[in-house]
Amino acid sequence: MADGSGPGRVTVSGVVLAALLLILIIASLYLFVAKPYWFPVLASVHGGSIDSLFSTVLVVSGIVFIIVQGMLGFFVARYGQSGNERASYWHDNPKAEAILLISTAVILTILVFMGQRVWASIYFVDAPADALVIQVTGEQFSWNFHYPGPDGAFGRTDPKMITSANNIGLDRSDPPAKDDIVSVGEMHVLAGRPVKVRIRSKDVIHSFKLPVMRVEQDAIPGADVPIHFTPIRTTNGDRWEIACAQLCGLGHYRMRGQIFVETKADLQKWMAEQPKVQ
Repeated sequence: MADGSGPGRVTVSGVVLAALLLILIIASLYLFVAKPYWFPVLASVHGGSIDSLFSTVLVVSGIVFIIVQGMLGFFVARYGQSGNERASYWHDNPKAEAILLISTAVILTILVFMGQRVWASIYFVDAPADALVIQVTGEQFSWNFHYPGPDGAFGRTDPKMITSANNIGLDRSDPPAKDDIVSVGEMHVLAGRPVKVRIRSKDVIHSFKLPVMRVEQDAIPGADVPIHFTPIRTTNGDRWEIACAQLCGLGHYRMRGQIFVETKADLQKWMAEQPKVQ
């Protein structure tokens, strides 16, 4: 059969391998349809476009996966060898190669443009003017959240003023800092109101990740990186994690926080309960 002239034959080993491939295909389809291990709950506006793009890529690659593995299973089951065949060689097929390459290039180009569109809608669009601005400072191994007070202005920060009791180096003598709020490990935002996060780092590169918001952005020493999102649902008792997605040292595993998406009344109550920096 190796020269392509024989009918081939079914072998036990071929049938076993084909059965294993069939099980692999069925298991993959089940995991995709049932989604027992999937993304956490979606809680932001832009997260829907990210999930949709991911599903599109997964469907396209899944169709190719099923076709290729199905053909492989069929051929190994149908065309076994008896031990006395001789391998043969034949030249390439330009027409088949052209069809394969062009179709692959078209599909990948479409997916790339879809991804660029989603990327641009997130990173190339400014945050709304009424966005709640929060300065997030990563350090080994915690997240610090700095809110402006009722005056809407952030107090001045200076690395020289960083102490064990002043994690972000907030200048307490600066008038705008008098009503600022600093929280460690807890981020509180308002449902339905855009949030602009300005991310920075005190020491090494961290990665600020909010899985439920589909937000992930590196925190780089010496840089102030903005990113924005709009929560669409309240936490309502759930625990939504803030993670560091960048290996940042021996204590990386415990660099975690929690985000709370609240109503306006609950957010105002939390802010009122927080001790002011002075």
